[in-house]
Amino acid sequence: MAKLEPKKDKDSRPPVVAILGHIDHGKSTLIDYIRKTNVTGSEAGGITQHTSAYEVTHTSKDGRSRRITFLDTPGHEAFSSIRTRCANVADIAALIVSAEDGVKPQTLEVFKHIKECALPYMVVITKIDKPSANVLRTKQNLAENEIYVEGYGGDTPVVELSATTGQGVDEFLDMIGLMTELEEKTADRDALGSGVIIESRCDAKRGITAVGIIKDGTVRPGLFAATLGTIAPIRFLLDAEENAVDELSFSSPVQIVGWDKMPTIGEEFKTFLKKEDALAYAEKRKSESVESKSEPKVMEGMSILPLIIKADTAGSLEVIKSELGKLTRERITPKVVLSSVGSVNENDVKSALATAGAVIIGFNAKVDSQAMALAERSGITILGFNIIYELTDKVKELLTEKEPRIEVEEIMGTVKVLKLFGITKGKQVIGGRVLSGQLKRGAIVKIIRREAEIGTGRVKELQQSKITTDTVSEGTEFGAMIESKIEVAPGDVLNAVVMVTK
Repeated sequence: MAKLEPKKDKDSRPPVVAILGHIDHGKSTLIDYIRKTNVTGSEAGGITQHTSAYEVTHTSKDGRSRRITFLDTPGHEAFSSIRTRCANVADIAALIVSAEDGVKPQTLEVFKHIKECALPYMVVITKIDKPSANVLRTKQNLAENEIYVEGYGGDTPVVELSATTGQGVDEFLDMIGLMTELEEKTADRDALGSGVIIESRCDAKRGITAVGIIKDGTVRPGLFAATLGTIAPIRFLLDAEENAVDELSFSSPVQIVGWDKMPTIGEEFKTFLKKEDALAYAEKRKSESVESKSEPKVMEGMSILPLIIKADTAGSLEVIKSELGKLTRERITPKVVLSSVGSVNENDVKSALATAGAVIIGFNAKVDSQAMALAERSGITILGFNIIYELTDKVKELLTEKEPRIEVEEIMGTVKVLKLFGITKGKQVIGGRVLSGQLKRGAIVKIIRREAEIGTGRVKELQQSKITTDTVSEGTEFGAMIESKIEVAPGDVLNAVVMVTK
């Protein structure tokens, strides 16, 4: 069969580069240097907790200018799903590895996603300016983990740089240009724009906004955007820097405002000339979609900690719900009874009032003044966080506090009956030895004969060396008066038990 010729009117598409790697290995700092901004300085705890998209123009040594779109992803373990999604959207991956720390858990998790997506990638060794940096050791460490770079058993491009001094950053950008030429990605500028949604959020002034990466065509005001179950009339367009623009084309980040429902991140969006066509596509995608996620089942007899979750973005909400699902304890589990994107409002507090013991948790979410006043009057707890692991730590603490306490029987000591000295009206005088733990006067004992429990008794009196005592310990021989309806015999084992609340 003859090979189809590519369309002559298609243009080369600028690359979308996912910056992936372990937490605190310098991903955001690298993009900061390239953009000459300071994003990491404003991130809570100095770590990235959202997916961000940035567009830059780089002029190479030969004088050619190229557009590059960068996707910055969180490196924290909790954000695995976001990194996976960005690996699926990108054309090239930059696997960031610190020259100080080498390969870490999220490095390997990211590498697995890159391989599964068959995504072209390079390795970027960062922090080479640090006193403890060791590039050779880092390359060896990569090879030990089956990541083979040039000169160390493989042909994967590797760049060494410092995002603080800028050393090697131009080489990194030039390498992206070289890899882009080898990939030869093309797109049709005249087509109606389409792409992938990487984040969505709700703003009190603008309404629901989705951030997308355009993969083909051009997006303009006047069109209708559609994705799974929702549409948006495009009255105006915003670029990655929040600037209003007349149009945006392939590889550019785009912010589309005015959706009627929160778009699903990771979903494809398309644009249409007519509203009817947009609605038809949204419904078609909804009918094709199979809802695979279900709420975890609460085991019978298990208590729940009801939670109302409000987050700044759909991506954050997805991560929080996933992490909360890992916190189930033996007798209590967190249950998200309500969750949405946006600020904590009066309806959220009313929902908490209708659910006994409910706690409202906001993640980078403001609290409306009416909601705060109602919560204070009603005794509803609203907790705010801007770092994911602080949120999960607090929920663990709440689960520990609210987990139902139960009384359990614990063995405090085990003794062996050596002699039976006499029996009087249900009271028996015995001689014995403490095998483990201790025996106390007044203790309840279980009588064990040939490994089977045959009855119970109580220690009325206790002597050691014919001197009355309250306690005898391991290895000690003693005399005791046992009150029991069961006759104790030499060779029996007595387990002294106590009820403990746990």
